[in-house]
Amino acid sequence: MYFEWATKLNRFTLNIIGLWPGIYENTRDRLLSDLRTIFCFFLIVFVCLIPSIHSLVRTWSDMIAKIDNLQFTLPLMIVVIKVIIIRWNKTDLTLVLKMIADDWTKDKSEKEQRVMIKYAQNARIILIIGYIIMIVGLSFVVFLPCFGTSLRYITNITDPVKILPLPTYYIYDKDQTPYYELTYTAQAVTLVMAVASYTGVDNLLGLLIFHLCGQMENLKERLILINMRHKTFSEGLTFIVEDHIRLIKYFHTVESTFTVLLLGLLLYFGILFCLYGFLIVTILTEGKEMSIFRLIYLISIVLNVCGHMCLYCVVGEILVAQCEGIYHAAYDCEWYTLEPEKTRTLILIMIRANKLLHITAGKMFPMTLSMFCNLVKTSGGYVSVLLASQGS
Repeated sequence: MYFEWATKLNRFTLNIIGLWPGIYENTRDRLLSDLRTIFCFFLIVFVCLIPSIHSLVRTWSDMIAKIDNLQFTLPLMIVVIKVIIIRWNKTDLTLVLKMIADDWTKDKSEKEQRVMIKYAQNARIILIIGYIIMIVGLSFVVFLPCFGTSLRYITNITDPVKILPLPTYYIYDKDQTPYYELTYTAQAVTLVMAVASYTGVDNLLGLLIFHLCGQMENLKERLILINMRHKTFSEGLTFIVEDHIRLIKYFHTVESTFTVLLLGLLLYFGILFCLYGFLIVTILTEGKEMSIFRLIYLISIVLNVCGHMCLYCVVGEILVAQCEGIYHAAYDCEWYTLEPEKTRTLILIMIRANKLLHITAGKMFPMTLSMFCNLVKTSGGYVSVLLASQGS
């Protein structure tokens, strides 16, 4: 029930942009899904991303305006990358989701059921928190300009008369009716799609890894109780090895899908965290007024960015711990009661389990909590560099 609830919410979000890897899609469903993805891609690129870059070029000499622009332009770039990568690997993700569905339908003990529910609950909680924080930020960005208020840094270059949700510059006069209304509506719709892409893809990764962690924990228990759960040692060992290989293939599919994306998100988080730190320090040190709406918005966005990056590192840390548990479980399976030939077969499992399954960014940086702490520390250090650049 918990997994089904979390899956339905994530599926609804990703279906908006046609990125959900449906298990039982027919030709018509795949075509409609691809059309939604193409429509979303062109809408994000031509309605928001290119005009935002155009605005960035025109305000490049103003440090505050440049940073204010980048806090919107960088997420839009990441959304485009996410859409491309997930669509490119949609077939592989479909096979992974089918494996998850099979895991929930096959026979299992009550304890194994509780373990799977526990990890599904964790995924659900993270899912809800992520959507709430993102909706709060989106609401401020979309609705406040309707009342003549904006959380952005307004310039005479990009916002001469009427305010839009995003810092954009168009080749036509957007202040005239009905161009302003149409542009405003197009940006609002595009932002909804961008939020669905941004949050949905991150939650999908968390959902996949949490399920893998649950299966690893169940496999560890089967290994410890190998003599009690199976008629013979050979039968139990065969089942454990086959299931371990299946989970390793599952992991490699997920890791190969998200590794390039995680590398981009690593760079994106470092830059954006540094920019937000500079923006907040500048506002506080220069004594500029900050409305309660802008304060809530900045807090929600910082929490959202940090939360998503922390999600990758937390699930990576949990996965490493579960892999180590498989290795140590070989010591706890009462091997000393077995015949020497059977005991030696456990060495193969220990050798393979000793090679930990790391979620990596670009096959280079393992996503762990220590990696997250180092990234925050490094990004915070560069805030002083921006402050020095502004002073000079």
